[in-house]
Formats: sequence, C-alpha cells, structure tokens
Amino acid sequence: MRLGRRLLDAVAVLVALITVFPIYWMVLAAVKPAGEIQSLHQRPWTAAPSLDAFRRVLAVNDFGRYLLNSLVVALVVVAVSGLIAFLAAVALTRFRFRFRTTLLVTFLIAQMVPIEALTIPLFFLVRDVGTVVPGVGLNTLGSLMLVHTAFTLPFAIWMLRGFVGAIPDELDEAAQLDGAGRFTVLWRVLLPLVAPGLAATSVFSFIHAWNDFLFARTFIISEAGNQTLPMALLVFFKPDENDWGAIMAASTLMTLPVLVFFLIVRRRLVAGLGGAVKD
Repeated sequence: MRLGRRLLDAVAVLVALITVFPIYWMVLAAVKPAGEIQSLHQRPWTAAPSLDAFRRVLAVNDFGRYLLNSLVVALVVVAVSGLIAFLAAVALTRFRFRFRTTLLVTFLIAQMVPIEALTIPLFFLVRDVGTVVPGVGLNTLGSLMLVHTAFTLPFAIWMLRGFVGAIPDELDEAAQLDGAGRFTVLWRVLLPLVAPGLAATSVFSFIHAWNDFLFARTFIISEAGNQTLPMALLVFFKPDENDWGAIMAASTLMTLPVLVFFLIVRRRLVAGLGGAVKD
C-alpha cells in the first residue's frame, strides 16, 4: 500500500515538473544575457541574470496601450459570457421547451469546429456587421469582444448547466413560498450557488481572450491603437534574427495578469472543480 502511494506521489511530482519546466525555461530565457541564449551549449541556469530583455519590451511604443486593450477585451468577454451562460444554463435546466436537446447538441458541435476554419467567414461577417454597427466592425475592440464571447459561450453553458442542475428544485420552491419572485430566485438563490462554476468558466474565458493572436491579427488591420498585447511580440520577430530574450520577457509579462486573475478566483475555482451543491 505504501509502495503504491509512493509510486503515485512520484508520478505526480514528475508530471508537475514536466508542467512547470516550460514556464521555468521561459523565465530563465527572459533573464539570460543574449550570448547565453544564442549559445549552442544551453544550461538550465544563468550566472549573470539581466533585465535588459524586459527593458526592451517595456520600451516598445504603446506597450501600455496594448496591455490595456487586451485587459479590456478579456474582462468584457468574461463578464458578458458569464452572464449569458448563466441565464442560458438556468433556462436549459429549469425549463422544458421544444428543441432544447437540439440546442444542447448544437452547443456541443460548436466546440468541435476548428477556429481556423471559421476565421475567413468571421472576417466577412464582422466586416458586414460593422457597416450597420460600427462599434463591432473591423479595426475595433468590439469585434474581438463579440467573437471571443461567441466562442467561449458553448463551453461555459455546458459547464454551468451541470452546476445549475445540481441545485435542488426545492430551493427554488422554498424561496417562492417565502414570497421571492423569479428574479429574486435567480440572483439571490441560484447565482451564489453557481459562483464556483462561474469562476471556473471565467478562467477559461479570460485565457481564451487574453492569449488570442489569430483574431487580433485578422480583424485589427490598420488601427494600431486597437492592437492587443500578443501583437506587440511581432516587433521582436525579425527576418534575419529573432530577439528571443525579448520574446520570452514579453511572454513572461503576459503570464502575470492571468496569474493574478487566477489568484483572485482560485477559492471559487477549487470549489468549482470539486462540485456544486449536494442534496
């Protein structure tokens, strides 16, 4: 029994090391001098750490604006997708209507379609919608918010549906017997109990929007002021030689907001991974 437990612990430690090693190497490359990065004899440490790569990244024109744009897009996607997914999950769980199963299957199928296959159709769709609603057309942050919200909704709805379904109907009925209306039941009873699921889906939505490069490159064509943070990395990719130190430094800086967001919701996230409500 002890041998089996130790073997499982050893496997867990090995998996953890494999998972953490790319992050460690990214941070290490960010603080390595240029000579060590280009050396053919790589070492998993450096004797002369340097912050020059971070200085080059922060010296990029409008870096702060790119950071703000990415943050705004990610937070709006988290808020909008979370609200819509919660309402949709309640409707799909608490109400019976025609084509409910068909709608659920449609959400599942939407997750199977590769994003790359939809990029060109979405480009023309956003272009045409922009002629009617300028705020979500090409070269606007609204186009990124709209597309990322659409892509994160199927997963969020499927996940929150399980959390809402785990809440006993008796709670709704008890609240209504006490005089609570449907709106009160929705926001005062169901929402606090589904909060762990919202935390879990918010992490997914935030990472999906924060790390996006494909849609930002496709929809933001000529408006440099609306570019997002991943686009800032392009200045370090050069035809003759890439600045890998700056690329790793920028990647490290991009990881920090995700880490902060995770720390903010981690308590709810742990509860969400553990399950929802018990009868």
